[in-house]
Amino acid sequence: MAPLAFIRYVRELTMREKQALTAEILQVRGLMPLLMKPRNKQRWTEEDKAELAVHVRRLSRLSPYLVVLVMPGGFFVLPVLAWWLDRRRNRGRKPASPATPGP
Repeated sequence: MAPLAFIRYVRELTMREKQALTAEILQVRGLMPLLMKPRNKQRWTEEDKAELAVHVRRLSRLSPYLVVLVMPGGFFVLPVLAWWLDRRRNRGRKPASPATPGP
């Protein structure tokens, strides 16, 4: 495999993984209120239990990424992971406007 093709492959792979990870994280919204029900002296309904099962399955897909955080030194990798997942970073960047001369 040519070096340029390998670099392109790795870049496409990281973009695909980044999009999949971001999509899964966005799908987990609503998990915390659901987990707090027993603590707030509420019972889980059958619908709640089914939703919890879905969330657990989704979180199991994230496990390779979560392993990084529980490894020794994983806390220091968290800012890098956050930077990699930052969607604002890749939005259309505007070219710098030329400085206007003062009066």
